Amino acid sequence: MAAIPNLPDSRVAVTTLIRRARAAQGVYQGYTQAQVDEVVTAVGWAIMKPANNRVLADLAVADSGLGNAQDKFDKNHRKTLGLLRDLQGAKSVGVIAEYPQLGLVEIARPVGVVAAITPSTNPGATPANKIINALKGRNAIIIAPSPKGYTTCVRLIEFVHAEFAKIGAPADLVQSLPSPVTKDLTHELMRQADLVAATGSQANIRAAYASGTPAVGVGAGNVVVIVDSSADLADAAAKIARSKTFDNATSCSSENSVVIVADVYDAMLSQLSKLGGVLLDAKEKLQLEGVMFPGGKLAAATTAKSAPRIAALAGLERDELKTCRFIMVEESGSGPSCPFSGEKLAPVIAVYKARDFEDAFRITRDIYDYQGRGHSVGIHTRDDAQVMRLGLELEVCRVIVNQAHAIATGGSFDNGLPFSLSMGCGTWGRNSFSENMNYRHFINTTRIARVIPETIPAEENIFGAYWRKYSR
Repeated sequence: MAAIPNLPDSRVAVTTLIRRARAAQGVYQGYTQAQVDEVVTAVGWAIMKPANNRVLADLAVADSGLGNAQDKFDKNHRKTLGLLRDLQGAKSVGVIAEYPQLGLVEIARPVGVVAAITPSTNPGATPANKIINALKGRNAIIIAPSPKGYTTCVRLIEFVHAEFAKIGAPADLVQSLPSPVTKDLTHELMRQADLVAATGSQANIRAAYASGTPAVGVGAGNVVVIVDSSADLADAAAKIARSKTFDNATSCSSENSVVIVADVYDAMLSQLSKLGGVLLDAKEKLQLEGVMFPGGKLAAATTAKSAPRIAALAGLERDELKTCRFIMVEESGSGPSCPFSGEKLAPVIAVYKARDFEDAFRITRDIYDYQGRGHSVGIHTRDDAQVMRLGLELEVCRVIVNQAHAIATGGSFDNGLPFSLSMGCGTWGRNSFSENMNYRHFINTTRIARVIPETIPAEENIFGAYWRKYSR
């Protein structure tokens, strides 16, 4: 296609992609539910096919240097399989609900072309998740991958197109920005699309909301998990260790702090140590802080690296640190002067000692006032009153009970949350939604309203109790 005169290169490139996407989406919006579901299944197989998944997992680590390939393989498989389970039988074409008593009929309609902003931490799983959700709503989608995740994303799209060729679906339903992916390209894509779905840095999320295009974006993670005196300590430690070390803690849902009630503090630390956790002394903590937070800001050098690698970067020479699974640092405060109280994106966890549950609640709230407000909290307990206290009073959108947080918060086969890699954090996290991002965020709903018998209440039924209490 010839260049459009007098327009910046980024606008020309994006305009071309958008035109192709709209043409493909114009065909796709005429698909039946069965045809749409076949397209969705094709994308799922494009990433879950073992040979494809292995290529994507290895490529993600080779190019980004983040996480480990086996965990990425497992994540690509599990998250995609779970999402396909969630979508099986879900209506997203034509009439999706009828309410005869209200005279209402709900019809699903596409949003159009979706711009998907995706991070380097999950360059296969996150694009696949957004592609599937967008296609479930009969949309086209254009991915803006992180530069470090670009080759993985492009390879994923090649696999998707190969499956589309089998079923005769338009290839341009799924596209990517060209390399190099620049801020100008990404911002132009957001301006021209019909919907922006953003996951990644808070700078990207703010840009999405400021783009002038309707956007769904996620909040910052900084998960705290509380261990109560009634908890099964061995089970809690096993789940925290599994979650903290999975893919070298690339997930925004990985535990960053554990707040332990005093009467089980030593026993819980012992359980964590048995599972490969090493607690630093005060001198070692300062050494690690200098490497992880130079100038008070989280360094990329330690992001998603293994615990022994991080220890080596910090010059920590204790033998246990050469083979440990994760590193623990004791902390008592929160905020910029206590950088370990923030998100670390590494197998490093801050440990807090609380007098009792009330003190644990206060510590957790203080941490979230610094970072991570709105996202989610974990708790290991047998006391359901404490669970409900968190749900009723703490400003979070998810309370994860007796589970490995990074595995559970984005949906799991043993809980009811939708499978997703993008967590809405509500207004607390400066987001427009408080759910796990799912296909319903990628459809418009048209409602047909028909006449029904009037239901006009008597004023006495509305105001009676109020009048009797306060007079008219």
